[in-house]
Amino acid sequence: MTALPPADGATRSERLDRLPFTRRHGRLLGTSGIGWALDAMDVGLVSFVIAALAQQWSLDRTETSWIASIGFVGMAIGATVGGLLADRIGRRSVFALTLLVYGLATGASALVGSLAALLALRFVVGLGLGGELPVASTLVSEFAPRRIRGRVVVWLEAFWAVGWIAAAVIGTFVIGASDDGWRWGLAIGMAPALFSAVVRFGMPESVRYLESKGRVAEAERTVRRFEEAAGVPAPASPAAEPVADAPAGAVAEPSVSIWSSALRRRTIALWIVWFGINFSYYGAFIWIPSLLVEQGFSLVRSFEFTLIITVAQLPGYAAAAFLIEKWGRRPTLTVFLIGSALAAAWYGTASTEAMIIAAGCTLSFFNLGAWGALYAIGPELYPTNVRGTGTGAAAGFGRIASILAPLAVPLLLGAGGSVLLFGVFAAAFAIAAIAAWTLPEQRGKALE
Repeated sequence: MTALPPADGATRSERLDRLPFTRRHGRLLGTSGIGWALDAMDVGLVSFVIAALAQQWSLDRTETSWIASIGFVGMAIGATVGGLLADRIGRRSVFALTLLVYGLATGASALVGSLAALLALRFVVGLGLGGELPVASTLVSEFAPRRIRGRVVVWLEAFWAVGWIAAAVIGTFVIGASDDGWRWGLAIGMAPALFSAVVRFGMPESVRYLESKGRVAEAERTVRRFEEAAGVPAPASPAAEPVADAPAGAVAEPSVSIWSSALRRRTIALWIVWFGINFSYYGAFIWIPSLLVEQGFSLVRSFEFTLIITVAQLPGYAAAAFLIEKWGRRPTLTVFLIGSALAAAWYGTASTEAMIIAAGCTLSFFNLGAWGALYAIGPELYPTNVRGTGTGAAAGFGRIASILAPLAVPLLLGAGGSVLLFGVFAAAFAIAAIAAWTLPEQRGKALE
């Protein structure tokens, strides 16, 4: 790697944007990614717990639907509040807090003896889960070099597949192994609480956030650590040297709103995409293990199918990570949403084991590739002082769909079976694809 010359006269954000991907970027990505994977593992575990408890506690579809939906109620609130807090107290602090909240609540869920207690704890879990994802993607996006920023955020999102695969492994070999397997599975889900300490004390705070709060000396030290990792000498320009922090409460950037005339259209389009992709993803993947059981497959067999389908998420992320810097954000997201719509329609008509696995893998490939592109796009659409708010609000609105989807599944199955159910999912993906095409293309542009 050829060392870069000093960036005399450049802003700190510009200095970060020009850097190559270094070991410090890798450490940030890895730490954030582990948190992301633990989030996915928790969400994924619920689908296996639902299938197990439906048999052990003789729960009907309405009751099992609420186990999934109550968590998404918490996620909707958590995403919105977490984004607001990230713009006020920092990305890193909120990231660590959300891990602690949902890790402890998941561990406590292993001890419940009633549906009411489980529902209460799943709501608390949702608060933490919802707050983490938009904050983590915002933090990584603000550190990633501009020319590969989209790809780095998709790499972060790819950790979701790792977590979901871990959930499928736990579901197959722990939850499905005994009557108390679901308790052991949830006990394993306490891991994020321990990992929160790593996030709080081992990750840097966003430079853009620090500058917006007047903490310029800390921002300068953070930039220098990343430059040192790339072998970049300290800049000679006095303007770039560490200086004292600005007075408390000083904010360099004027306040803006995600509903201002400059941001309103992109906010509406982003919310539509979030709603459509949440409705279809959580409606399908939370219910797939239970639907397979209802089709006559054993609990263990349905878990094995789900594990195979989940593995297909990894090549989906890989393809999205490659294409997002080749095609751009908007074309990549749109194509993967269209692919998701077609795959959902195919899955709805699948009847044999081979077709179920093939259609499920195709849906997994396109849907999770679309998720990766969406998380890359969101933080790029807003300026620093509302970036957390904008991404969190979109995620929060999307969680409304994830609340409705599990509740709608029994109704749609009763009205028209799997064909109608996955036809509705396909339609939601198609609407999201149309909205995605209206978003501005941000490839290669500096963050505001």
